[in-house]
Amino acid sequence: MNYPHLTALGLGMSQLQESSSLKRKRQDLALVSGSMTDGERVLYNLIHSKKDMGIWTGDMKRQTNLPDSIVKKSLKLLQSKNLIKEVVNIQNKGRKHYMAAEFEPSKEITGGDWYTQGSLDTDFINLVKDVCLKCIFRQKVATHDGVLEWSRKSGVFTVEVTAQQIDEILRALVLDDEIEEVKSTGLGDFSSVPVGRICYRCKSKGGNRGEQKPGAMASIPCGVCPRINFCTPDGIISPRTCVYYQKWLDF
Repeated sequence: MNYPHLTALGLGMSQLQESSSLKRKRQDLALVSGSMTDGERVLYNLIHSKKDMGIWTGDMKRQTNLPDSIVKKSLKLLQSKNLIKEVVNIQNKGRKHYMAAEFEPSKEITGGDWYTQGSLDTDFINLVKDVCLKCIFRQKVATHDGVLEWSRKSGVFTVEVTAQQIDEILRALVLDDEIEEVKSTGLGDFSSVPVGRICYRCKSKGGNRGEQKPGAMASIPCGVCPRINFCTPDGIISPRTCVYYQKWLDF
């Protein structure tokens, strides 16, 4: 049976708790705000308005027109009050970047799951690659979901590997020419995979079993690169340093 009055009561209690929590936060902020200098208040409001993207100190100075000495002093005071925090921006590691303490940096700032404290975690990436390859090699043919399940049950990882991470690693292995993406025929090695389902198998040493390689334009890596949004000519992720792009150029 449905009890609309109880449902409404539950929703009301939930909204009341959220409202009470929000009210407490506003009161705490108002209390701290009362002890802020004008410089602190201007900077905090600006930093808070940027939410999970944060802001570079250079942009703070430009947008507030505050003297450099006031900006530096105010940032130190705001940090000491735990109202803001300094974060690493992978696009510009040399720049001081700040964010309100209540927000977590966006993937555009951190670089995503493959970055730890602003640095690409190559050891973790290689470990996930090895596990994926081992799974595909042992099963001969494996789907994305199969690789994900196998990796989670392997006991190798101390953190949970996500479906997106497995997808990105499989794409990278295809680009590295270590595995190939194929569609199941439902026969032979594919007997456990539904017909037409995308799956992966290790590349044979003789190439694609006598099949002609696709044209270079069909395999350009940029179209499937999971980091394309972070790629810039002079950035950390760049066509100049991309091994996959260089392989395509040398094709």
